[in-house]
Amino acid sequence: MEPLKIAKRIKDRFPEEVIDIVQFLDQASVIIKKDRIVDLCRYLHDDPDLYFNYLADLCGIDYPERKPRFEVIYNLYSLTHKHRIRLRAGIPEEDLNIESVIPVWVGANWHERETYDMYGINFKGHPDLRRILLPEDWEGYPLRKDYPLKGPDKEYRGYEEIKETHKHDDEWTIR
Repeated sequence: MEPLKIAKRIKDRFPEEVIDIVQFLDQASVIIKKDRIVDLCRYLHDDPDLYFNYLADLCGIDYPERKPRFEVIYNLYSLTHKHRIRLRAGIPEEDLNIESVIPVWVGANWHERETYDMYGINFKGHPDLRRILLPEDWEGYPLRKDYPLKGPDKEYRGYEEIKETHKHDDEWTIR
């Protein structure tokens, strides 16, 4: 099914949730409100004509000059029908919460944790929402556009041990 046809079906089923449909080349993005993300994703997963059974990616993005400032992006693919669609849910800076889609795609677990770790977006209902790439005591969210380029001015727990572990890395360089 063509991406614009899929986008139209989403808009017909969830008219109050769809803000806009954006097409670029042969791709379509459906910009949606965040409030019914699980219902919308459950529909896309369970409808036999759509059957988006694969969450290819889930990530965040920061647009400091926009309202809402953040977006959570869901790239969905149907292994059965070989079609895809992108959902973009706006997340305002003053309410960094969106429901977890783990009940629909269990593979969202890692992606939601990474998005939380890098942007500070909370996924309500996530079974284990904690940092996954950075130390637990890390301050700030490195993929936000206002994060300092040099990072914080302190060394983190375990830093010296990591340096010791990697002190011979240059010996493995192929010359």
